[in-house]
Amino acid sequence: MTEFSVLDLVPVREGGTLTEAFAASTALAIKAEELGCKRFWVAEHHAMEGIAGGATSVVLAHIGNATNHIRIGSGGIMLPNHTPFQIAEQFGTLDALFPGRVDLGLGRAPGAGPELQKALRKNLHQASEYFPQDAVELRALLTGDIELPVTATPGMGSNIELWMLGSSLFGASLAAKLGMPYAFAAHFAPDHLDAALALYRRDFQSSKAFEKPHVMVAMNVFAAESVEAAQILASSQQQSFVALRTGSPGKLPPPIKDYTATLPAPARAMLDHLGQAAAVGTPESVRVDVDAFVKRTNADEIILCGSTFDPEARLRSLHLTIAACENATV
Repeated sequence: MTEFSVLDLVPVREGGTLTEAFAASTALAIKAEELGCKRFWVAEHHAMEGIAGGATSVVLAHIGNATNHIRIGSGGIMLPNHTPFQIAEQFGTLDALFPGRVDLGLGRAPGAGPELQKALRKNLHQASEYFPQDAVELRALLTGDIELPVTATPGMGSNIELWMLGSSLFGASLAAKLGMPYAFAAHFAPDHLDAALALYRRDFQSSKAFEKPHVMVAMNVFAAESVEAAQILASSQQQSFVALRTGSPGKLPPPIKDYTATLPAPARAMLDHLGQAAAVGTPESVRVDVDAFVKRTNADEIILCGSTFDPEARLRSLHLTIAACENATV
């Protein structure tokens, strides 16, 4: 049985506040726990007024305190933005606060221009090149599998589940080499999905944490009582995707009816391409699309994405999705 989790960007909507964004994400995590989802992950982004998850470990601490048993984690921490020691301390603290509930998903792409690099005091291009070594060092700081001259406290001995994130063959190869579970970001970069999963499973080397490969794939899902209603819900995120790809990101905009019909051909093609890792429609059509995606990827887990302008609509969408898919996937 495929398990389901939730990925949240902590979206800030037009006319809304950061306080409202954090409250909406917390309510979503509580709902995900009620519905039996396995994990609730928050993604790290910086200098984007429409995404409030930059201080990822702080957001996770708040969400952990509002929930009881759902796993909480990063989807992901962009390690080039940080030192391994800092992340070991932060997530070691989370593990001490919420024992046995913490995931640490690691990503390589900092996604930062020169202004943000300067603000972070980092040469992010160089830091990305050191990502494999930093990932190994971070694991050692948590597990002690390699002797290091310094001990992270909190950190050392934490019961944290380490994940590798990716959208290319690089992350798949590194996850396989390190014996880590692998999460593929098909929700915004589906091009290398099949090849990456095949490479990961073929080259996987067992580790103390995982004896066999374990795959989670991200999918955009919007469910509503009608196809039209679901398409309207999805239009806020679609607008955000188009704005980001055209260099004008902002806060999450209100939904627009028949939004895709208003777009030029290149923008429609981009959204259609992302649609191969999406399900938008009634609970029954979502169930069919999710089931087909699971069969395609043979994923152990699906992590559900999809920001809506109305936070209550996302709660409803998640409820409809889990209810429809609960006993339907293989």
